[in-house]
Amino acid sequence: MTDGMEMFPLIQRLDEEGNLIGDLGVLSLADLKETYATMRFLRTFDERAWNLQRQGVIGTYAPFKGQEAAQMGAVAALEDTDWLVPTYRDWAASYLRGVPLEHGLFFSKGHPSLGDIPVGKRVLPAQVVIAAQTLHGVGVAWATKLRHEKVATVVTFGDGATSQGDFHEAMNFASVLAVPLIFFCENNQWAISVPLARQMHAETIAQRSIAYGIEGFRVDGNDYVAVANLMHELSERVRNGEGPFLVEALTYRLGAHTTADDPGKYRAIEEEDLWIRRDPLVRLERWLRAQGQLSDEDLAAIDADSERKVEEIIAGFREALDISPLVLFDSVYATLPSTLASQRAQFEARVKEVGA
Repeated sequence: MTDGMEMFPLIQRLDEEGNLIGDLGVLSLADLKETYATMRFLRTFDERAWNLQRQGVIGTYAPFKGQEAAQMGAVAALEDTDWLVPTYRDWAASYLRGVPLEHGLFFSKGHPSLGDIPVGKRVLPAQVVIAAQTLHGVGVAWATKLRHEKVATVVTFGDGATSQGDFHEAMNFASVLAVPLIFFCENNQWAISVPLARQMHAETIAQRSIAYGIEGFRVDGNDYVAVANLMHELSERVRNGEGPFLVEALTYRLGAHTTADDPGKYRAIEEEDLWIRRDPLVRLERWLRAQGQLSDEDLAAIDADSERKVEEIIAGFREALDISPLVLFDSVYATLPSTLASQRAQFEARVKEVGA
């Protein structure tokens, strides 16, 4: 059997104790201070979103707690002209690409604004169909190649997606067409309640790149420094005509698969405790403290600012809920066909009748 771990050694720059291995690469101390503050803010938002579901304000929500470093690192090197094709858990990555965090709440609420990506932001709406976005990512990257654009595309997905046919079709198409695409797998160890060992017999996801004749990499997904540096290298390479690439980022969802799930039914406490010690926020905090760049007062200020911004997000979200049911007819056609215009008029009359 192929020794996947030997062929694809784990790339790491900041170990679990917060010790730097080598140097910061393309990053700076200022970059990491800002990254930590953003990461802490995103964690605050994610935990509040969970609470909103429990309060009945939103529907099913997929938390990303524990995967902040992987998601933030995945898009760290992307430029305005580059593309992100995300999955349903990637609100941190989408946020860094210009998609308001409210979209994560809209998505859970079934609000029509969930697909309203801000103009000029090259991000596709979050995909809930497992692995479907991998094919979309190939299409986006192929289009940029046909247009001779010097652009990188990143498509993100979980380990469970690699068990879907769409993933393998996408890998094959991407390889044959030599598209400028980075497949970024957030291997959080579980496909809902199915552990990685029950999903595949191979040692690593990265080694699946061999079958498609492309380069694969395995990186510590809880190490922002390692992920960001790797993605800077690969993003530049795909812009210069290389690729595609497959990146397996080892991480862990510290919470449930979604708010409809109870991980206590299938995950051992010992396993969760192990990954809690590998928390990306704790790791980066330890390093910044060791550099004299983070104090208890700094943390208090970051947390206060995070709470303020999250409250503003939630207030805006609640305000957006006050909409007319007639929005069902909006944003589908540039010019509404006569048949739908008639239906809209009938529906509007009915709404007024009920409201009266």
